[in-house]
This record gives sequence, C-alpha cells and structure tokens, in this order.
Amino acid sequence: MRNRPGAGSEWAAQPRREGAEDVVQEAFCGLYRRWPHLADPGSAVPYVRSAVLNGCRSVLRRRATSRAPHGLAGHSEPVLSAESAVLTREARDEIMRAVRRLPHRQREALVLRFYLDLSAEETAATMGISPGSVRSATHRALASLGRMLQEQS
Repeated sequence: MRNRPGAGSEWAAQPRREGAEDVVQEAFCGLYRRWPHLADPGSAVPYVRSAVLNGCRSVLRRRATSRAPHGLAGHSEPVLSAESAVLTREARDEIMRAVRRLPHRQREALVLRFYLDLSAEETAATMGISPGSVRSATHRALASLGRMLQEQS
C-alpha cells in the first residue's frame, strides 16, 4: 500500500480498513473523472492526498453524528476519565513541542516519513535530497526526540 498516493494518511484518520479503502477508491475515481481537466499531471498526487483526507473527515463526521442521538448508553468504546484525557493531551503537546524544536530538515523528514507514510525515496524527491540523507535526517531526528523527551521526564 505504500506505493499508492494517499495510502498512509488515511489510516491515521480512518480506523476501519474497509472504510479507508473505500475512501481511497473514491479519491482515485474522482481523479479519473477530473483527469481530462487536470492542467498539471504532477498535481495528481496532492489532489488524491487531500481528497483522501477530506473523505476520511466526512466519514468520521457522519459516523459521529449518526451516533450522537443515541447517547452514551450503547457506547462500547472505553471513555477516558478527565484526568486521563488531560495526561494524554499533555503528552501529545510535549511531543509536539519537541518536534517543533528539531531543525527544519529533520522535522520535515519525520513528517513526510511517519505522518504521510512516504517511502525514503518519495521523501527524498519531495525534499530534493538523496534517500540516504532522508534516512540520516530521520535517524538524527528520532535520536534527538528521544533525548529531548528523556530530559523532560
């Protein structure tokens, strides 16, 4: 799945595999319908990525609103306590602060590799550097993040 545009970001926004596959398929169908009107074929990948993310948001929004009138009585997912939610948010905020302190190239490599799930080669092409430099920047970024988060705890 890594070689398809949009084949990683949908898993972050769409937890059910079938739903994510449907959203990706709809994005590609939309690209197919619009292909004759596409001014730059190079813009196809960003189009598919944004279509996938928007499709996932729509599915999640529909799912949330369809459950809303039923209340929490039939809610089978665990509900975090207020204390757990605060601790989870604080941990996420701490990680994001550490990521923001990374040098630009390392931060960019992490986001492209792990958030957008691009391969080292795709990340290299996006950043305009070699795949080896991407791997090196990613390794240094993860090591720096580990040190920063150890210092804070």
